[in-house]
Amino acid sequence: MRIRQTHRWLSIAFTLAVIANIVAMIMQLDAAWIGFLALVPLIPLLATGLYLFALPYLGRRGTHGEARS
Repeated sequence: MRIRQTHRWLSIAFTLAVIANIVAMIMQLDAAWIGFLALVPLIPLLATGLYLFALPYLGRRGTHGEARS
């Protein structure tokens, strides 16, 4: 549950960073660090997303052909 909540907050931070990058591009600012700002939440967002994706498959490990309910 905690990973899922962290993933949600990271997605909000990533969205805000992308919006800031778009605004900077529209205003033609020459700040390269704004472009890299989106990478800060993106890397843990990838890790938590992969974990949440694999979670249902990891839970089925011990069933070995049993009927799923």
